[in-house]
Amino acid sequence: MTDSFIQLNTGQNTNINECAQLQVTIKCTSAPSALDVSCFMVNEAGKVPSDDYFVFYNQKADPHQSVLLQQVEDWQSTFVLDTHKLRQASVEKCVFTATLDAGHTFANVRTCQAVVQAGSQQITYEITQATAETALIFIEVYKHRDGFKVRAIGRGFFGGLKPLAESYGVEIESNDASEAEQALIQAQAEVAASSSQTTAPVAESVPSPPPLNLTKIDLLKHKVTLSLQKKKVEPIQARVAVVFDASGSMYHLYRKGIVQEAFERILAIASAFDDNGELDVWFFAKDFLRAPSVTAQDFENYITRTYTLGSKGGTNNEPPVIQDVIRKYTVEEPNVKIPTYIIFFSDGGVSQKGKISKLITESSTKNLFWQFVGLGRANYGVLENLDEMKGRFIDNANFFALDDISKISDEELYDRLLNEFPSWIKEARAKGILG
Repeated sequence: MTDSFIQLNTGQNTNINECAQLQVTIKCTSAPSALDVSCFMVNEAGKVPSDDYFVFYNQKADPHQSVLLQQVEDWQSTFVLDTHKLRQASVEKCVFTATLDAGHTFANVRTCQAVVQAGSQQITYEITQATAETALIFIEVYKHRDGFKVRAIGRGFFGGLKPLAESYGVEIESNDASEAEQALIQAQAEVAASSSQTTAPVAESVPSPPPLNLTKIDLLKHKVTLSLQKKKVEPIQARVAVVFDASGSMYHLYRKGIVQEAFERILAIASAFDDNGELDVWFFAKDFLRAPSVTAQDFENYITRTYTLGSKGGTNNEPPVIQDVIRKYTVEEPNVKIPTYIIFFSDGGVSQKGKISKLITESSTKNLFWQFVGLGRANYGVLENLDEMKGRFIDNANFFALDDISKISDEELYDRLLNEFPSWIKEARAKGILG
């Protein structure tokens, strides 16, 4: 049995207790207009099978009666989910959202919460970073093995219901958007254009990368920038590194090209952050390999070309590769003026709690931030307790797990990867870690 009361942070997920019915409540304590709540019941591709699977005030249930919008009030609405019927429905998850009337934004909404009630279990997620968005994705309830899980999303949309609904495959007529809403969209576009012009001199000082093989990375880089803009974070300059688990249990992810895909998504962060767009790469299993650094000019088939599976396979051994990463950035190439962002992928089997804790604690006085990402459903050991690790000069690490990295959208991945790093930069500067 899980805890009766669970508070989720953005990006976190947890199991829902087995229960015949779930209640999902979307609410706030005050808002400039009523919350227009919706549930998008989507398949593996993230799309509704048809418009019948869009549950809102004018269509209060899906064809199977598995999701029912039971209560609708200005600032609080409740859905009831029949878990047995939902298990039989041809959808993978239910995404719960809210929009505001045209002309209003979530900057003026207080205490935005999603609450999942499963018998005596209560799971709460509060969105604390909403700004000028006109639509918010609160949570998703999704099938997991023989039960269900809930994930805290907290992602915003500009433009209200239309772009939100269309992202899930629901057709919204263009004339449904009011003139006021269109004016708001236009104003936001003008602000973005003005901001771009303001920063133009900085952009001109950065060497333009060659056009070869840049199309895919440029698209991903744009999504990184959008994630930062949504969080109201100024452009970041940082060195970026990625560390890939290459133990035997990861073989299928390499063979399917999923590691290459993950690599490309991280390379886009380096392209956005690093002055020369360079990404430093490590692989580890029992031993580790410091691979050649790479830019967007030479990303294609990098994983296949750089690391031959089997040469260093076997079990996990994290401490040596963590030590080598620290050595590179603090001994070989020290630079206290800019932060170093290290994204560390692991599929579990993490057992060396003492050594890992010691290394992360010792590096808390350095300009290094560790973002650990769990792949699949496994034992991540000490990584799951990083936020509670004592004795550090500063909280310099974060962790979240993904059930399937190949199915998470770029936007959600970047939102989760960039959840704590910007705030760490501010604290590191305040404490003198960054020069």
